[in-house]
Amino acid sequence: MNLLHTDVEDDLRASVAGLLTRGASWSDLVEIGANSLHVPEELGGQGAGYRETAVVAEELGRTVATVPFLGNVLATAALTHLSDDATARETLGRVAGGEITACLVVPLSSWGKQVSADSVVRSVADADADVFLVPRSGVLHLVSSASVVPVTSLDETRPVSDVDASGASVALAGSGDDAVRAALLAGAGILASEQVGIAQWCLDTTVAYLKERHQFGRVLGSFQALKHRLADVWQDLVLARAAARNAADALTTGVDVEIAVSVAQSLCASVAVHAAEECVQLHGGIGMTWEHPAHRYLKRAKADEIALGTPAQHRATLGPLVNLTV
Repeated sequence: MNLLHTDVEDDLRASVAGLLTRGASWSDLVEIGANSLHVPEELGGQGAGYRETAVVAEELGRTVATVPFLGNVLATAALTHLSDDATARETLGRVAGGEITACLVVPLSSWGKQVSADSVVRSVADADADVFLVPRSGVLHLVSSASVVPVTSLDETRPVSDVDASGASVALAGSGDDAVRAALLAGAGILASEQVGIAQWCLDTTVAYLKERHQFGRVLGSFQALKHRLADVWQDLVLARAAARNAADALTTGVDVEIAVSVAQSLCASVAVHAAEECVQLHGGIGMTWEHPAHRYLKRAKADEIALGTPAQHRATLGPLVNLTV
């Protein structure tokens, strides 16, 4: 295992960062294949892996971009798991090619439980899609249309909706429960990299501010107490990045996936929230205003903390996997 970034991954990061700096849209990301990096080439994707997908997620976390990237990861992971089914394979190819978008109809908070969308499903992320993957009684169904009602969310940069996809559907062959489980693992693992991106932006922005802001005739960054707080964030971020990279590598290789993902989520979610809270507080008065973007990062970090399993849920999942009991 090598958790260092390759030259290819560094080039990908630079390309995505450049696009986001210019205000990229979802179509721009699709154009460079960022939506299908983890999809096998024979199924219409780029044939790279989740390591590359994690690189994109981290850059999206740095900008809290409003694009359906997480929803796309969930849907494509589920379809890939069921790719022996001709309809799933065809749909995956269309999604990977950017022809359509797909949504896995599960609550954003889903983790560790069987999901069945027999009625309205609350708080589904990235539900403004062309097709819907609906789990019903252990089978995943493909639905071409659904009633999507946007709801108010703490994090306005990731829209959530209540979805009623109870209409006519096509059943996909294979275990729907296993497909949903694979999707949640992939989504949680990639979400960890997004959380690293959030924390990195918060740290970089706070350091830059404290270097230029003066108080009591001194640069704020020269105060030892503030240095210690930033050092704590940096140390947490180093550990979180290693855990997130390990999760992405595990998703790519298929080795110890559940352990790696739960380790990453139990750590990265809390690190992102802590970094965002420090960002708001250490910016002082300006950090409390709507004009400064810090509040968007705090909202995304808090919303991500309960997305695809809370840290406590992931620790509960992790315990039995590593033979730890309470």
